[in-house]
Amino acid sequence: MKRRDFFNFVGLGLIATSLPVAIAACSPTETAEIDGAETDSADATAAPATEAAARDDGFAEIGTVAELDEAGFLANESFMGEKVVVVRDPANATAVVAMSSVCTHQGCVVDWQGAEFVCPCHQSKFSAEGAVLKGPATEPLAKYEAMVEGDVVLVKVA
Repeated sequence: MKRRDFFNFVGLGLIATSLPVAIAACSPTETAEIDGAETDSADATAAPATEAAARDDGFAEIGTVAELDEAGFLANESFMGEKVVVVRDPANATAVVAMSSVCTHQGCVVDWQGAEFVCPCHQSKFSAEGAVLKGPATEPLAKYEAMVEGDVVLVKVA
């Protein structure tokens, strides 16, 4: 074996053995806290043990009225497979409004800021009812059925 062939062979072997390390280093890894224990993002995507279970009528609990009143909104990014946010109905303070928290422009998750939803990506604004107030979004947020029953807030996404 010639010296040049030997070094090419060794170099190719080094590249091949370092490939898994390079792929792992380039993969996004985030940690999340689930039930008090830190875990990798792959584990965090698993459904939490407290996942809402739908009742026979299709409604499921997203939170309590006390939590809604304290924070001003209830949000869950994995509520029955959807990203859902609930706020008080501006027309009726005893009622609630639930909708998708996914911006219709490019799919970013909108933030509730006092009296409107604001997309952090391109600053689209939506009313509490989901209507577009300011673009670039042109479509309203998807709306879900919601109600207050006792001290819990229920949402039906299907």
